Parts: sequence; C-alpha cells; structure tokens
Amino acid sequence: MGTNGSTMLEPLRQGLPPIDPAAVSSSASCALPARYEAVRGARRFTRTTLGKWELDDRFDDVALVVSELVTNALRHAVPAPDAAREPAQEPAVRLHLMRWTSRLVCAVRDPSQDGPATRETDEDFSAESGRGLFLVDSFSDGWGWHPLAGSLHGKVVWALFRVGKPA
Repeated sequence: MGTNGSTMLEPLRQGLPPIDPAAVSSSASCALPARYEAVRGARRFTRTTLGKWELDDRFDDVALVVSELVTNALRHAVPAPDAAREPAQEPAVRLHLMRWTSRLVCAVRDPSQDGPATRETDEDFSAESGRGLFLVDSFSDGWGWHPLAGSLHGKVVWALFRVGKPA
C-alpha cells in the first residue's frame, strides 16, 4: 500500500481484534488503466486471486464491491484526459487485495484527495447512479477511506470482508 500502508489499515482495527499489517498472509495488486473497461479487468483479477486463495465462494460479493470501488475511482477521482499534459508515470487506479486468516481487504487507490461522497438518505433511490457506496456498505463487513501520505498522492478506499480460515 505504499508508505502509508499501516496508517491506512488503522480503521480496519476498530471493533475487531488487532491485526498486524506485516502479517498479511497473501496479497495481490494490479494497475488499472483510466478506462471503464478496467472494471472488467479488476473483476477478472479478483476472480483469479480469490481462486488461488480458495475463496471462490466469496467472489460474487467481493467482485460487486470491487466493481463499485473501481467505477467510483474512474468516474470521480481520475482527471479527464488532457492532450497537453504528459501521461502519468503512476497508473491512475490500483487495486489491492489483502488476505489475513479471517479477513479480506479490497483497497482501491486513486489520485484524488477528495473523500468518497455517500448518497443522502432522502434522495431518489430509483436514480440510475449514486448507489455504489450503499452497495459497498451492504455487501461488505465495513468500508472506509484514508488519504495517502508521503510521496504518494491521492487516497485509498477499502472494504473489509470476514472470511473463513485458510485450509
């Protein structure tokens, strides 16, 4: 997670037994291009990774959350292309999957410092967009976000899933 990994993980400890960020039993990461087709790639990466970790039974919920987090990053956090600006050296969005004995964390890093905005409860839920974080909240065991520090710019939005112990 870069230089701010343990700070980003601090909110994951709230209400749960302590975890050691260095004790991640497995982790995987992939860079995603600033195109909406990247959501399909993120789902494919998630399916492959969960299969290796023998967590296939959690794919539907985790993939839905990954799709929402990546879509939000692409829609709200990635600047529009500018022909005059040089292409970024860092990928626009990065997906991280981290596995502990009883937890799985999906984290999406993007270049924006702005925190994710949730829909107000009195807004129209029949609208075609704006329900992403509601879905993340509904399908995960918790979620949050944290600004990056040090040489990294942007933020990480994460979702936590409780999972069974590995075989």
